[in-house]
Amino acid sequence: MEHRTINPELEADITKFEELLEAHLSGRIDDDAFRVFRLNNGVYGQRQGGHNQMVRLKLPYGNVTAEQLEVLAEVSERYSRGWGHITTRQNVQFHFVQLKRVPEMLRDLAAVGLTSREACGDTVRNVMGCHLAGACPFEVLDISPWAEATFRHFLHHPYAQRLPRKFKINFSGCATDCGQAMFNDVGVVAVGRPKENGTVEAGFRVFIGGGLGANPHPAQALEEFTAREDLLPTIEAVLRTFDHFGNRYNKLRARLKWVVDEIGIDELRRRVLRERQLLVASSSWPGGIPPIVEELGDSPAGMSSTLPVTPVGTPVTLRTSRTASPYRRWESTNVVVGVAKGTVSAVAHAPLGDVTAAQFRALAAIVRDFGVQIRATNRQNLAIRGLSAEQLPSLYQALDAMGMAAPGAELARDVVSCPGADTCNLAVTQSRGLAQDISSALEEAGLADVGGVRINISGCTNSCGQHHIADIGFHGAERRSHGRPAPGYQLLLGGHVGDTEIEFAQRALRLPAKAAAEAAVRVVARFADERIPGMSFTDWLSAAGGAKAVSKDLADLDEWPSPEERPDFYVDFAETGPYIAEVGSGECAAG
Repeated sequence: MEHRTINPELEADITKFEELLEAHLSGRIDDDAFRVFRLNNGVYGQRQGGHNQMVRLKLPYGNVTAEQLEVLAEVSERYSRGWGHITTRQNVQFHFVQLKRVPEMLRDLAAVGLTSREACGDTVRNVMGCHLAGACPFEVLDISPWAEATFRHFLHHPYAQRLPRKFKINFSGCATDCGQAMFNDVGVVAVGRPKENGTVEAGFRVFIGGGLGANPHPAQALEEFTAREDLLPTIEAVLRTFDHFGNRYNKLRARLKWVVDEIGIDELRRRVLRERQLLVASSSWPGGIPPIVEELGDSPAGMSSTLPVTPVGTPVTLRTSRTASPYRRWESTNVVVGVAKGTVSAVAHAPLGDVTAAQFRALAAIVRDFGVQIRATNRQNLAIRGLSAEQLPSLYQALDAMGMAAPGAELARDVVSCPGADTCNLAVTQSRGLAQDISSALEEAGLADVGGVRINISGCTNSCGQHHIADIGFHGAERRSHGRPAPGYQLLLGGHVGDTEIEFAQRALRLPAKAAAEAAVRVVARFADERIPGMSFTDWLSAAGGAKAVSKDLADLDEWPSPEERPDFYVDFAETGPYIAEVGSGECAAG
């Protein structure tokens, strides 16, 4: 890889990693101390043990340049398995990296401004933002520079290093909440408030104390309106309050959501606002409009008065036309227009969030040839922004050539999954294998193009695959039948995030892993047949009697044949031997 100049701060991180790695390998630093340091640098142990590591990179609000895409391709080939994985938090991570090679890898990444610093561990994690920010026809503000300012402020921040637990920040530019602010420690949504002179002041509504994990909690509003100049002090005040009052003795109850349970939301609000009031006395007070926001501006993209536009996440059609050309099907589902800035965006579909080295390079070529931007999405796809309408046919051809042109964004085939038992210590099932099984079953049933339904899968209860907010969610669970352990899933129905509201999915029934795809097909088929145009999955589920009523029609799927009749029911996806639920020591995924 060619020599590039590295930011001195990132070079210092890598040099320290080299020094402490050598000290650890020579026995001068014990496992516990090195594990904390390693996690704070985005390096996570895999279930394979030994020196196999997952390295997670921060992509603030999903933003990635052409040069960075090319380096991601090189890194995937030199250090990993020839592909990278987009996560539900807009990171990119690589698996099976050997521990001794991590510093070399980090230096290659730092040369193009990429860092893994604080991508894992008890830190401020990757700052997320709506992937259409600055290009969305419904946004109140472009939150991109605000997310960038937040990322810069908290990277290496003294309060962001040894928190009671991880701390997550999300931004959305409007109440549609494509950035998923409503289940995070801090969720920021751009809003407007009327002024006495008849104009509208743009600012934010800040939500606090949300989280998924095995016990999901909705985020709750801190105050009605937060002015632009007060946003960063508000976020820092929440962070400091969490640092002061979070549980440092029980990791299972250490997130900010548990502080809400312990002292109540009203008392938490009082403490945060008091902290903010006095923060001006701190040397880290970040008040005022951040310089990057002043430099880039945060005016919204604006809505079209002539073109039909729909925010991502809103049901568009019952299903795309199977008789339309492949291009027209793609255009009808994967393209969003915002007129005030003349923006046209399209989504490239990356099944399971996997992107090969060849695809990384082809995406970099698209950035350069089309003069566009690319951002990772929280549904593990890639949004291509800054297009013109005239470029869409050529873009489709380029995406089709690289295998990323399926009309999959936001349709049933767009299944989200965590890495599962392929690499994660906490997973009990191969969630990626189930995702592929569901996708194949939907394609075979002619249901992959159904719109307005989201399917998410986690390999355990911890919701890294965000099953709690999906229309159809699954989480892995060990089952026993005929005296044998077997892979199974809990089916959940009716999760929803939007309109600054959140509804967590309700439990339906438990299923054998090999019957879960049939359950998904039946639910999607019934939804497509019974709903009226414009009806959301949540509304349809309510009309159908709720999760328990719908699950009654699936009861026959929770039947276990004997191992002699169906030996495959006792072997997980992508495995060759009998199922064994091997759960290791989780380092940073749970909660």
